[in-house]
Amino acid sequence: MTYENLDRREFDTAQGSIVYWIGRCDDPSAPWLVFLPGLTADHRLFEKQLAHFVGKANVLAWDPPSHGASRPFPLTWTMDDLARWLHGIFRQEGIERPVLVGQSMGGYTAQTYMNLYPGSAGGFVSVDSCPLQRSYYSWWELAMLRHTKLMYLSIPWGTLVKLGSGGNTTTPYGAELMREMMLSYSKREYCELAAHGFRALADAIEAERPYKIDCPYALVCGEQDKAGSAKRYNRAWEAREGVPVHWVPNAGHNSNCDAPDAVNAIIEDVLATARC
Repeated sequence: MTYENLDRREFDTAQGSIVYWIGRCDDPSAPWLVFLPGLTADHRLFEKQLAHFVGKANVLAWDPPSHGASRPFPLTWTMDDLARWLHGIFRQEGIERPVLVGQSMGGYTAQTYMNLYPGSAGGFVSVDSCPLQRSYYSWWELAMLRHTKLMYLSIPWGTLVKLGSGGNTTTPYGAELMREMMLSYSKREYCELAAHGFRALADAIEAERPYKIDCPYALVCGEQDKAGSAKRYNRAWEAREGVPVHWVPNAGHNSNCDAPDAVNAIIEDVLATARC
């Protein structure tokens, strides 16, 4: 089986259908790797990981609601909704103890999932994401998350695409992939999706839940990640939890695209210790 012939599936909700792709191993005992892309990205963000792990593990990657093929889908969802729908997909596919690999917003989805369904994750890999605990954030950082729409809309679309693609990656491959994903939206659709996602994130942080990670996990961050304060948050996460961050050389915010071999090796290490 190759990445290109993964099975396309759908999960129906009252708001719309969520599209995802799976690949099952011949070995029924093989663990599940679940890939959760970041805000405005879709399953293609993980094509290098899917190509590497297909046949070695069971794999699943989704287009989150309102992203990619999971449209139309109203911008009314919360982080809890994303986690509950993800759980519904797991039940639909008979998936237990998945290893969650979340990039940026996908990492927040994974943490929300673990908060709502404690003990159900076999492992977690945070790729250029950050902690969800309220104590990491200042009031002004949360306020900024709630007021991004007008800023995005004020930027010409061509400039926004250039900033979003080149600013998140360090490689031509990563930049072109991000550009393709961005151009699958209209400018207004992209800006409204980004603004809604940031508001949903602020709501999840301000819920002041423990967001305990109760499984083997790894923190991954590109050495050249320039997205917000991701590097600062990861340093604080490392200091508080005592789990060293894997700093990926020559990689930006989409480090799994910029340095897939390095990130794949980290995922393999978590798989080896996961409680699947």
